[in-house]
Amino acid sequence: MFDIGDVIVYSEHGLCQIDEICDKTFAGITRTYYVLHPLAELTLKISTPVDNDKVIMMKPMERDAAEEILDSFTQPGIDWIEEAKQRSMKYNSLVKTGNRKEIARIANTLMRKDHELRLNNKRIYDQDRKLLHTIQNILYKELALALCTPFEEIVDRVNKLIMK
Repeated sequence: MFDIGDVIVYSEHGLCQIDEICDKTFAGITRTYYVLHPLAELTLKISTPVDNDKVIMMKPMERDAAEEILDSFTQPGIDWIEEAKQRSMKYNSLVKTGNRKEIARIANTLMRKDHELRLNNKRIYDQDRKLLHTIQNILYKELALALCTPFEEIVDRVNKLIMK
């Protein structure tokens, strides 16, 4: 269980801070909830049951894990799946696990494919672009937090590693 003031990684919202832990009653059922807000959206309030197993809530990664993930961008990513629907299903299911190494591998692959296609004046599919944007937004902010560095520096570092 987390405490008030903790910064956590929460599903699609990324880095969030826990503002309150309280009991709420809905449909006659009382449960304990976290009330949190994304660090990037101070006015958005999210309430989620403490025992919610449908979303990922975890502590942000440590510095060593962040360095390891950054280093992974020097390696090939996950296998590219040619069929867009299968690719979307596979990549999204991996992202939902919250495994940052796998998420970084997916970002790596999508970035490399995007670069390859741009060289031929083409673009990746919108669903791939949206997934990549979501991954980058959440993962890079977490990396920036772990490494005590600005988000923009993480973007630059990853782009340089991909282009090597």
